[in-house]
Amino acid sequence: MLNSNEDLTASKPEKALVVGKNQTGGRNSKGKMTLRYRGGGHKRKLRLIDFKRDKDGIPGTIKSIEYDPNRSARIALVYYADGEKKYILAPGGLKTGQTILSGEKATPEVGNTMFLANVPLGTIVHNVELKPGQGGKMARSAGTYAQLMSRDGKYAILKLPSGETRMVLTTCRATIGSTSNPDHMHIVSGKAGRSRWLGRRPRTRPAVMNPIDHPMGGGEGRASGGHPRSRKGLPAKGFKTRSHKKASSRLIVERRKK
Repeated sequence: MLNSNEDLTASKPEKALVVGKNQTGGRNSKGKMTLRYRGGGHKRKLRLIDFKRDKDGIPGTIKSIEYDPNRSARIALVYYADGEKKYILAPGGLKTGQTILSGEKATPEVGNTMFLANVPLGTIVHNVELKPGQGGKMARSAGTYAQLMSRDGKYAILKLPSGETRMVLTTCRATIGSTSNPDHMHIVSGKAGRSRWLGRRPRTRPAVMNPIDHPMGGGEGRASGGHPRSRKGLPAKGFKTRSHKKASSRLIVERRKK
């Protein structure tokens, strides 16, 4: 299945909100390959997205819904009443000509950004901040959302796309609705060339490597490869790599589903 572009209303991005983007090919600043199986791919331009949504009290009109090669969700071009133009993450159901608002005066309608202290319980939100004023960090990819379950003092309790339940300060912002393009998860590439367009090179299975190249390599004939592990020897398939000393662990009410 290929993705439908019926929801798009513009084919060219706003020139003032686009900058050039250099591809790394998986190399660091010294030219050393630090990430394998990256390279090639189509040229991309970076769209400057407003994740903060901090133009409080100034209404904006949706001019167009556009494709962004750097993310799975759609983006929307907003013309604000003061003359400024910005790109935002487009929630599902957002239409051209619709008016959006941010801040204390905003109502819980799709596309509006509110403080978690003012969002009604049970509401579906996306582009959620982790720290006040930082800009949205959670629930930004296609079709994802978090749900506001309850409030406890200065914290709001959110159920995240992973199934994790977590506390976030009520002074953080979130945008009403789920992100657009929920059918992204059903895309079937169809051919190897489409992966190359995206800058993904063919991947070698660890079990067919030599022992010097990978812990799962070597053996006579078609060996299974042994216990699944990374190239550096860390076990895979359920081995927890999250640090026990991480400060944000105290904010997690319930862990994500296995």
